[in-house]
Amino acid sequence: MITLRFNMRCLAAMALLLHTALLAADGSVAGQVTDPQGNLVPGATLRLSGGAGTAQISATSDTDGRFVFRELAPGMYTLGASAGNFEPATQTFPLAEAESLTVDVRFGRMASRHDAITVTAEAGEADLDHPDPSQSVNVHDEILDANPGRPGAPVSIPGLPVESASGGIKAPQYFAPGVAGDHGEPIAQYLAVGSFLVSNNLSANAHGNGYADPNIMIPEVIEAVVTDGGAFNVREGNHSVDMAAVYGLRPRLEPFATVTGDYRDIDLAAGWSPADPATKAWLAMQASYGNGFLDRLEHRQQYKFNGERVFDIGRHQVTLFGIGYYGRSMVPGLVPIDVPNLGDTIDPRQRDQTHTAEAALNDVWRLTESSELHLSAFFRTYNLALFSNFGDGLIRQSEFRTVTGSSAHYAHTVNQYLAILIGTDYQRDAPRRDDLDHSDSDNPAVYGPFEKVTANNVTLDDLAPYVAVDGKLASWLHYDAGWRRDEIGIANTDLLDPANSYSRSVGVNSPKATLGLIAPERLPLPSVSFSFGQTFFTNDPRIGTSTTQGTPVSRAHAYQMVAHKAAGATDFRVTLGRITQEQSLAKIDPDTGLQFDEGPSRNRYITAAARHFFHGGFLEASVSKADARDLSDGAPVPEAPRLIADVLGTLDRLPFGLRARAEFETVGRKPLGDGFVSVPVREFRGALARQFGSRLEAGVNFLIASGFTGQTTEVLALPDEPAPFERVVGVRLPCYATLSLSYRFGRIPR
Repeated sequence: MITLRFNMRCLAAMALLLHTALLAADGSVAGQVTDPQGNLVPGATLRLSGGAGTAQISATSDTDGRFVFRELAPGMYTLGASAGNFEPATQTFPLAEAESLTVDVRFGRMASRHDAITVTAEAGEADLDHPDPSQSVNVHDEILDANPGRPGAPVSIPGLPVESASGGIKAPQYFAPGVAGDHGEPIAQYLAVGSFLVSNNLSANAHGNGYADPNIMIPEVIEAVVTDGGAFNVREGNHSVDMAAVYGLRPRLEPFATVTGDYRDIDLAAGWSPADPATKAWLAMQASYGNGFLDRLEHRQQYKFNGERVFDIGRHQVTLFGIGYYGRSMVPGLVPIDVPNLGDTIDPRQRDQTHTAEAALNDVWRLTESSELHLSAFFRTYNLALFSNFGDGLIRQSEFRTVTGSSAHYAHTVNQYLAILIGTDYQRDAPRRDDLDHSDSDNPAVYGPFEKVTANNVTLDDLAPYVAVDGKLASWLHYDAGWRRDEIGIANTDLLDPANSYSRSVGVNSPKATLGLIAPERLPLPSVSFSFGQTFFTNDPRIGTSTTQGTPVSRAHAYQMVAHKAAGATDFRVTLGRITQEQSLAKIDPDTGLQFDEGPSRNRYITAAARHFFHGGFLEASVSKADARDLSDGAPVPEAPRLIADVLGTLDRLPFGLRARAEFETVGRKPLGDGFVSVPVREFRGALARQFGSRLEAGVNFLIASGFTGQTTEVLALPDEPAPFERVVGVRLPCYATLSLSYRFGRIPR
């Protein structure tokens, strides 16, 4: 009996202690995980440690970014959060007895890694790979598809209007302030495959110098678009005169299928990644069919394939990337913008067809903790067949080309004061049957007879060694200096007139330097940086119907000053730039085959921009003013935008679970030459979406626009006029709205 009473007392005491412990451990910590822009982050990993013990417990944020830890004893806790594309976040806080505490986690910035674009927000964060202080990163979740469900640029880059001289599948081009870009001629485009910048520009093209076709990319695979002022990075070579844009790709895709359409167009897209989150791989496909919204039916077809796989093998990170693309359509023509009731096209015979296949390989070899060797290569084929009429008769252009290239560079960080980059690039661009034919037929029912204007086989070889050093001279002073030497070989075989064939080589030196003054955060002063660089673009080497060899390359000098200041959740930035370009015999007229001069020219511009993040949203505004002139006569450079204004906003916390994206962009009047001036262009594009459950999302995309794209001047004859005369022409910008349905097959941590 005594023993029994003793055991009962022990049990009672143990029960009392257990009850007290349970009462003391009924605290909780809950919250929500968001990214730097306030967007929800599902699938984030959270680890909580501390309290009465040292054990660590884990949780994963749900589809709404929420998490909760229950039955916690009082004490001091540390909460850590991590997600694939962000730098880890950590907080320490006390928890009182029986307290229910709310702790929200917001990631401060994207992580720096080899398989994504490194975010460089201000001059103080510049590094060896990203020395340009004007560099800006537009995360894909924050920006709109430029033309949902229609051909064009895969994303809208705020502050850089995009337009095309015609519709169809013909590639559009981005315009920087004061730049008269002919298919992106002074603007370089790259695809970031691992650490490899794969050039997306095609030189000496029957379609125009520097032709860059963003059509080949599926919008959902783009993680970020990085833009900079060009000329300041030794890794950016040909065509980076005024601007360089780099498309960064996602390491994984959330498996999805999306259909977007209206009564004239339909677009199907799908993407997939393996279930294992450690496997960095994805495949995406897209098919588009449509007639557009102009009177001229496009009968458009587009088929795209994009894929990537990343392998981590010991000290190597190997990235494989591939593209397949085919497109064809009828092309709406340029029409006089001041003639009523003319319709949308002046020639129903216009059409185009193109296809591309590309494969790229990148190997990042981590030799030591402070040094890496990067080895890369790519191969691309490209085909073009185009019929178009821009006023002087029907022209037929065609070509087939192969492009191969390789790159190797070594990067070594000595300390915070010195990092060294040494590398070399090689690219061989080989257009074959680069043909231009012309027809003066007055019968719109036939295509001929065509007369040969040009027929050439062209080979461009470019071998470019480069070196750069980067570091800090003091905590407030950052420097970067580099030198690039391009040895360019040009072989032009004229198949019509062998006497016009020639081979020659030219060397181009491109020194580049940046100096940044970094203001301490405690001072109300901006960080200011100064940059200088020389760069170039290759010209069309064909002589055409002339007898004189053209200028092989056009050289340019660029100067830039950037002032940046972050105040709370708002970033302010002002950029001043000046670019001078030498005179060159650079182009061939597509109607006559005659060469003509470009430059010498000078472009001065100022851009002011502000970006503000708030809970559940984001707002960005910019305005650019440029003055671009031909220095030979002081006349304004034709077709170069003088004024560009842009406002972009996102809202992810609207009533009824709605999310919204919207962008307003305006391009002021542009001089077109011969005293003609363009019509202002205004576009308001937007998207409104709502998620149903965790898998289905429905939305609407729309464009409200006024003005004309591709505005230029042509000499045209109309039936009721006695003689042809010059007038302003363009393609009417339509307004439209499309519906979309997207189904996600599973949640993947971002």
